[in-house]
Amino acid sequence: MTTFGYFLSSEEHDPKELVRQAKLAERAGFESLWISDHYHPWTDEQGQSPFVWSVIGAIAEATSLPITTAVTCPLIRIHPAVIAQAAATSAVLTGGRFRLGVGTGEALNEHIVESRWPPASERLEMLEEAVELMRRLWSGELVTHRGTHYDVDNARIYTLPDQPPPVYVSAFGDKSIQLAGRIGDGYINTGPAAEMVRKFREAGGQGKPVQGGLKVCYAEDAAQARKTVHRLWPNQGIPGEASQILPLPRHFEQLASLVTEEEATAASPCGPDPEEHVRAIKQYIDAGFDEVYVNQIGPEQDAFFDFYAEQVLPRLR
Repeated sequence: MTTFGYFLSSEEHDPKELVRQAKLAERAGFESLWISDHYHPWTDEQGQSPFVWSVIGAIAEATSLPITTAVTCPLIRIHPAVIAQAAATSAVLTGGRFRLGVGTGEALNEHIVESRWPPASERLEMLEEAVELMRRLWSGELVTHRGTHYDVDNARIYTLPDQPPPVYVSAFGDKSIQLAGRIGDGYINTGPAAEMVRKFREAGGQGKPVQGGLKVCYAEDAAQARKTVHRLWPNQGIPGEASQILPLPRHFEQLASLVTEEEATAASPCGPDPEEHVRAIKQYIDAGFDEVYVNQIGPEQDAFFDFYAEQVLPRLR
C-alpha cells in the first residue's frame, strides 16, 4: 500500500520553519519526510538554502517520522567519506529512520569548490564509487581507499547505527536507472514515470522501495496559487538538461523568464479542489510508487496541512 510523506523545501524555508513544517506534517497524518539538500536555491526568489545535516538533526528530535534526503550529491562539494559520517549520525539520531537519497547532482550546488563540471557518464562512475566507499565506512572498519575518483587514508566511523542507512538512488536516464537498480536499496524520481519504475525493477530493483515527489500549491484562489508557483518555481518549466549544468540562480532566472505560467504549473495541482490534488497523486500510485511526497509551494503552509489532513489524505486512504 502506498504511503504519503511531506517534502520539505530547503530552497524556500529557513531551518526553524522546516522543523515547524515537519511537526505539522506529522500532526496532519503524513507518514514520512523528504528534505532537499542544496547549497543554492534555484532562484533568488526562493531565497533559502540551509545546511541540511543540521536541519535533519533538529527534525530527528522534533518528530518520529522517517527522513530521506532528496537528494544528496556525495561527489564533489562534500567528499563521500564526510557524507558517510553525516548519514551515520543522522541514522543514529533518528533511531534508524534515516534513508540517504543520492544522485549525480547539479552544477548549481557542486561548482562552488570545483569549476569543472564532469559529464554525466563520469558522474555516474563517481556515484558508484562513492556509494561503495560509504558502505565500506559504515562497516566500522578502518578504511584505506585508492580509487579512480576518491582517496581515503585510514578512516573509521565510530558513531554508527545498528544497521547501515539504506541508499536510495535518484535516476532519470537509462544508464542511471540501470545503476540505481544495481546498487540502490531504493529508487527516487520526481515524476509519475511508470516506464522508469519498470526499468528500475528490471535492472535489479524488484522488491525495493520506490519514492516519488511532486509540488502543489493549495490556496483558496486557484489563480493566485498559479501565480505563486510561477513566481517561486518557474524553473519547473525549464526543459532538458539545463538544471544539471547551469551554475548560478541568476542563470535559472534568465531561462525562467521564458517560462509561462501554464508551463510552470503544468505538473502542479493548484487551488482548493481536493480532487485535483488526489488525481495528481494517484498518477504516482498508478505508476507503481510505494511512497509519494508532496511539497506545498509558497507561504500558506498551515492552511495546506489542514486541507490535506481533512480533505486529501482521507480520500487517498
